[in-house]
Amino acid sequence: MFDLTGKVALLTGANGGIPRATAALFRRLGAHLVLTDLDPAVLEEFAKSLPAAGGRILTARVDVTDREEVDEAVAMAGREFGGIDILVTGAGLYVEQEVPAMSDEDWRRTIGVNLDGVFYACRAAMPLLRKGGSVVNIASMAGHRGSVRHAHYAACKAAVLGFTRSLVHELSPRGVRANCVSPGIIATPMTEAIMAQNGTALITATPMKRFGTPEEVASVIAFLASDAAAFVTGETVHINGGLYMD
Repeated sequence: MFDLTGKVALLTGANGGIPRATAALFRRLGAHLVLTDLDPAVLEEFAKSLPAAGGRILTARVDVTDREEVDEAVAMAGREFGGIDILVTGAGLYVEQEVPAMSDEDWRRTIGVNLDGVFYACRAAMPLLRKGGSVVNIASMAGHRGSVRHAHYAACKAAVLGFTRSLVHELSPRGVRANCVSPGIIATPMTEAIMAQNGTALITATPMKRFGTPEEVASVIAFLASDAAAFVTGETVHINGGLYMD
């Protein structure tokens, strides 16, 4: 489909459903991988399940709310590979809460994972991104239309959209692109609760009458990361089966 042979891809939140599918696809397309997440044992098991031939896979325990941990993982990628070609910010936190029930800590933790983590990863990676490189930030349909009982999550994802568009002006002179994907309801562990509670209504409202899969998001991320999207930057691709059309 696309050729990522020899490219170095760093993914945050790599134990999540969409990042896992993305890492697996990148591996099949020939990329070296640097995978980061909170649980190193689970991450290592996932890495071992990926095809071994054709490139290296490194893993690192990273809390994306910790700037120093993010910086070190990115620096490791630089030391081991001499640079980075693809950055995918996949770490996410999706907690159901109405605004009056949110504590200050709930708000800050959600912002820390979903927004600060994107900023830390992009800032650290920018000096190492090679010409022809690509940043793909995972936003959400919630950042465009809001989300009932997820106001903090929606606010972060809306901010990621604006942040990514702003990055374009700093990265383009160096030949690096930045885009977003905005998934709708994708069948992953993170969305199990909302699918259980509102699945029938959501499917009824979706023209394609089903939920999406992580692999369907991964294929769009791979396109944006590849040379096939060489003149695509500052864009957001919606992946929601028609549930929301911008």
